[in-house]
Amino acid sequence: MLRRDFFSILPLALGVTATGRGFPGLNNVAKNILDYGAQPDGKTLNTKAIQRAIDDVFQAGGGVVNVQPGRFLTGRIELKSRVTLNLQAGCTLLGSESMNDYSPIPGLPRAGDANPRHLIFAQDAEDVTLTGPGRIDGQGPTYWESSGKVPLPPNEQWSDFASRALAPKKTGRPSPMLEFVNCRRLKLDGVRIENAPGWTVGLVNCDNVDIHGIAIKNPVVGPNTDGIDINGCQDVLVSNCSIDTGDDAICLKSESPNGPEPRLLKNVVVTNCVLTTCCNGFKLGTGSEGGFENITFSNSTITNQQVEFKNRVISGVALEVVDGGWINGVVVTGIRMVRTRTPIFIRLGNRKRTHDYPQHGLRGVRIEDIQASEALLASSITGLPGAEVRDVTLSHIQVDNVLQGRPEWAGRAVPEKETAYPEARMFGMLPASGLYARHVRGLNMNDVAFTAPPGEARPTVIFDDVVGARLIGVKSTPVSGGKPVVQVIGSKDVKIS
Repeated sequence: MLRRDFFSILPLALGVTATGRGFPGLNNVAKNILDYGAQPDGKTLNTKAIQRAIDDVFQAGGGVVNVQPGRFLTGRIELKSRVTLNLQAGCTLLGSESMNDYSPIPGLPRAGDANPRHLIFAQDAEDVTLTGPGRIDGQGPTYWESSGKVPLPPNEQWSDFASRALAPKKTGRPSPMLEFVNCRRLKLDGVRIENAPGWTVGLVNCDNVDIHGIAIKNPVVGPNTDGIDINGCQDVLVSNCSIDTGDDAICLKSESPNGPEPRLLKNVVVTNCVLTTCCNGFKLGTGSEGGFENITFSNSTITNQQVEFKNRVISGVALEVVDGGWINGVVVTGIRMVRTRTPIFIRLGNRKRTHDYPQHGLRGVRIEDIQASEALLASSITGLPGAEVRDVTLSHIQVDNVLQGRPEWAGRAVPEKETAYPEARMFGMLPASGLYARHVRGLNMNDVAFTAPPGEARPTVIFDDVVGARLIGVKSTPVSGGKPVVQVIGSKDVKIS
């Protein structure tokens, strides 16, 4: 399918009409949780009152449950088909500090830091909406304790990250705070979500999802507090969202641990978002057992304030296949990065291979119109011997690196790390200052510019086992010590003009 055709049909797939963003034929009944005995004092547990209101609306065929201004303490609540939970201005759903108030959901396969306990949950539901200008506060710090890890010394802070200082308590935590499984026509609109104990919003095998204008604010030190995790979903639009958190801001996955084969993740658009974290901004993987197709990330900002290196984004854009799956068809365009440590990280590894797919690999990536200022580490594109990254285009990119190079970084050997966890800092400081590419087939670079501080002695670009590279209009600040701007090692069919 042509990209323009995909954008033309996406609003219809998501149920967005010309008259509004909602789903037609809903909201016939309205209920007020105060009428069910809910108390807005922040102390009374309101789980049963809220759930009764939701159940009554569901039994009536659909409608709205209104949460009025006030602080409503609650444990797990379950949304159901054709129910809109409307958080009015001035209201806060306050997550309980007791794990006993989050009754577990049995039978679902879990991955990473997910578990069966959640604040808001829906499964096998249709036309589910969470909306309104109100807040959801998970009281995340209640569930964390010191990790005991010693901070890295100042000269290694470029490889540290703020949220490693804390860890989940042994008693557990609800994660994701909001989880939706096997839902159709799901909408999250305008809600502010804060202080998630673990992952914030998790979507598993959902279709026709519209996430618009939500704000996620978690402490940068919050361990594993991913913003939005999208696993095995199809036809998803994430737009106009603000995410400030302590782990990956938006993470796409295709995995099904302890279950059937993972579902293909496809037709996902993320646009007009502002992302801040100490980990990765926009990421595909780490859960990469299955496939990713037709993914677009556009017109967004990935930024940090003038903070310590360990508090800054590790990778602006991270595209990773390390678990036997595949990426085929990713467009990244119109991204502004400020103080992101590594602008671009593309990795094909071999951590595990749960399923043997013939299309396994990483190919069909186009990254264009990127401006990255105050970067620290070189971008990288790395595969493995005999398992190369294929068909990557980088165009109209400006990267300004501000970290002063050291002599010992130049010429250092880069380990393969075939089975390692993928992350831009995994190889240490690279021997290139701008881009390091190894085990790549088909790499096009057009109008790409790199700057580095005076005295930088590393080549700007290194090609190691790269076949079929085309460089047109690549620019660089001078390289000291006689090193070339572009160093070619064990490569062929490389043309520079």
